[in-house]
Amino acid sequence: MDRVALRGLKARGHHGVFQKEREEGQPFIVDLSLGLDTRPAAADDDLTKTVHYGIVAEEVVAIVEGEPVDLIETLAERIAQACLKHDGVREVEVCVHKPDAPITVPFDDVTVTITRSRV
Repeated sequence: MDRVALRGLKARGHHGVFQKEREEGQPFIVDLSLGLDTRPAAADDDLTKTVHYGIVAEEVVAIVEGEPVDLIETLAERIAQACLKHDGVREVEVCVHKPDAPITVPFDDVTVTITRSRV
């Protein structure tokens, strides 16, 4: 399976279990790896035979900026399901970064990574 990857998609969301997170929001970063067969698109040089990563990027940002959820696990699942709706995408790996998570000790990042595929 071939891969189309988007790294470092940035958006501000209001996700989290604490009221302050919901009110003030914080940055989220999303990395995606979409699994599909790119041979038909490459053979015909045809965008309609692959995934349009610009549209995927816009959809992912809209999800992050959209309806708040408590857990980044839930956010990752919503993103994965949106990606799998695209024709040709058979598998997706989603990594959601929450670099400003409310943790009381020094840290670089918090991430949740999931892999989903069509059944």
